[in-house]
Amino acid sequence: MPATTTSLRVAVLVGSTREGRFGPVVTNWLSRHLEQREDMEADVIDLAETPLPTVLPAFGQEPPAGTTEALALVSPRLAAADAFVFVTPEYNHSYPASLKNAIDWHNEQWHGKPVAFVSYGGLSGGLRAVEHLRVVMAELNATTIRNTVSFHEAWARFDESGAVTDQGADTAAKALLDQLAWWGHALRDAKSLRSYVA
Repeated sequence: MPATTTSLRVAVLVGSTREGRFGPVVTNWLSRHLEQREDMEADVIDLAETPLPTVLPAFGQEPPAGTTEALALVSPRLAAADAFVFVTPEYNHSYPASLKNAIDWHNEQWHGKPVAFVSYGGLSGGLRAVEHLRVVMAELNATTIRNTVSFHEAWARFDESGAVTDQGADTAAKALLDQLAWWGHALRDAKSLRSYVA
């Protein structure tokens, strides 16, 4: 069977829900890179705009009233995605609770799909958040790609228009998306031949 050539559906998760967050600036920059690609279609899922409940049902039980409606704004979009990019800050040497909550509400939506990371923060640039996320996503049968983009002292890396002041970040974004595309096509093609076994 020939490899598929249709565009990859990439879900971009904006992990921070904190007031005054910097995440939308980073996400808008990444979105411009995605818009330039003919091999990817982006779907930005902002967890501040699509909040999920923080109380999960007991194993095997149905979600409580109101939860189904909230999940309907996120779950089908994750299921339809071929690949993911997490845009995350670093909070206390890890990633935001809002992102962990969104991850934990789902399971098979992550299976056999690649995940890329764009992080931002102070001196660490969010890299410790990314390292924690790699372990979590491995448990959910996702493949995390090696390349990342990290913004150290992120607030000083963008101009007033939202463009990066260091062109090396644009180069890194292309490398990240190229690698995500390779894994996205490879895993999607494999699943077209045989069902993924978790």
